Amino acid sequence: MDANADSSFVPPLIYSLLGSSRHVAVGPVSIASLIMGTMLSESVSGVEDPILYLKLALTATFFAGLFQASLGLLRLGFVIDFLSKATLVGFMAGAAVIVSLQQLKGLLGIVHFTGKMQLIPVMTSVLKHRKEWSWQTIVMGFSFLVFLLTTRHISMRKPKLFWVSAATPLASVILSTLIVFCIKSKARGISFIGHLPKGLNPPSSNKLYFNGPFLALAIKTGIVTGILSLTEGIAVGRTFAAIENYQVDGNKEMMAIGLMNIIGSCTSSYVTTGSFSRSAVNYNAGAQTAVSNIIMAAAVVVTLLFLMPLFHYTPDVVLAAIIITAVISLIDYQAAFRLWKVDKIDFLACLCSFFGVLFISVALGLAIAVGVSVLKILLQVTRPNTMALGNIPGTQIYQSLSRYREALRVPSFLILAIESPIYFANSSYIQERILRWVREEDEWIEANKECKLETIILDLTAVTAIDTSGIETIGELRKMLEKRLLKLVLVNPVGSVMEKLHQSKILELFESNGLYLTVGEAVADISSSTMSQP
Repeated sequence: MDANADSSFVPPLIYSLLGSSRHVAVGPVSIASLIMGTMLSESVSGVEDPILYLKLALTATFFAGLFQASLGLLRLGFVIDFLSKATLVGFMAGAAVIVSLQQLKGLLGIVHFTGKMQLIPVMTSVLKHRKEWSWQTIVMGFSFLVFLLTTRHISMRKPKLFWVSAATPLASVILSTLIVFCIKSKARGISFIGHLPKGLNPPSSNKLYFNGPFLALAIKTGIVTGILSLTEGIAVGRTFAAIENYQVDGNKEMMAIGLMNIIGSCTSSYVTTGSFSRSAVNYNAGAQTAVSNIIMAAAVVVTLLFLMPLFHYTPDVVLAAIIITAVISLIDYQAAFRLWKVDKIDFLACLCSFFGVLFISVALGLAIAVGVSVLKILLQVTRPNTMALGNIPGTQIYQSLSRYREALRVPSFLILAIESPIYFANSSYIQERILRWVREEDEWIEANKECKLETIILDLTAVTAIDTSGIETIGELRKMLEKRLLKLVLVNPVGSVMEKLHQSKILELFESNGLYLTVGEAVADISSSTMSQP
């Protein structure tokens, strides 16, 4: 609780000076905090070795900030974009499940609990220690859990009552603390926080762990939590900037978040970022500048200096109920259902992330999901979509034959559109695919006794870039088609593509009627030229 409070004191002051968002309120966020605890607890127990655990948490925060600031300094913010929406949906759902399972220790009153985080070891530990379950703890825990979930449901159904769910955790802490204080002699089965010292925590730069067997763990934890907290922080900033119609500088945000975590690690703070819940409260309260972070920091100082002893009898079980209520909102099953309906590969990435976190580990689950997302990108680049176009009768519009029933083939023409840049990675595939289109068109013509194929038109409107391999592919394709007595025509290459085609002198291979601005113009001109020939 001390580190949590200090994380709401020093970092907000730094962000108020360096951040570019007017509405973001910074502090610890559930997903980054819980993932950090999860990853560290797999190797070090916070109960058996609290000093080492604290050192690793502060060191992980330092590396998280270093990673974030480096991305901003080097303008490498695009790295965050590899965490797709699908990946985050699965990851957060998996993290929510494992974090909720960890709270069974407090919710059931179990004393001896596994240090592992995966589903099977946790459930095995819960069932193995059934004799440690405390009925007093269970009754109190589930009572407050129902209370918290009910108020959350009310706020979701009636957004104007958002303050009900926002105030419930504090009300639960106060009420449960009073209950335990009043019945402390009779409630021996209910564990509580105990003594919390007043005052600000001292500087912690001497506690940073830069040498030892757990350094790799601290670095790995720092990078994972750094990516997650940075993703959430920037997303929160962009959300409120869009509402109020102003711009947030992504690289400046990375620098601000990174520096506040670096400095925070030296002032007894762990990883912080822009919090959606805090920012929403900020926004609804009418905050218009980053000064709100300074006011929040001042309120935290008052709490640290004078109010800490009031939490002595706060029961652990209520904290567990609050955490479960907080992470349940991370399970977005509706988003997963939309992924299934819209994009099966995105849904696969979501599942890989979810089950990877649930059964393997947080870091590997995230890595597997990112790998699937990158594989999707590679598939789209190396196997781009090509389609045959037909004319919409009575217009000069040409659309996909497979998507538009009205579209008709143009006799003697095969019109193809390429919907991707042409690079070394896909140029061979594009060449093979176009030749296959030609073979399939010949077979269709023969089967339907249509006019002989004479011209291949390539619509390059969607080809945004081309490299030397792509240019050579076009040249080779023209020669191969010429041997079959077929003419290749290019339509509407965009500026950069046209410039490279011109510089490479590949356009010299095409005749004066080998390049057109539109498909309609190409069809009309070539058709008239063919009809005028004797």
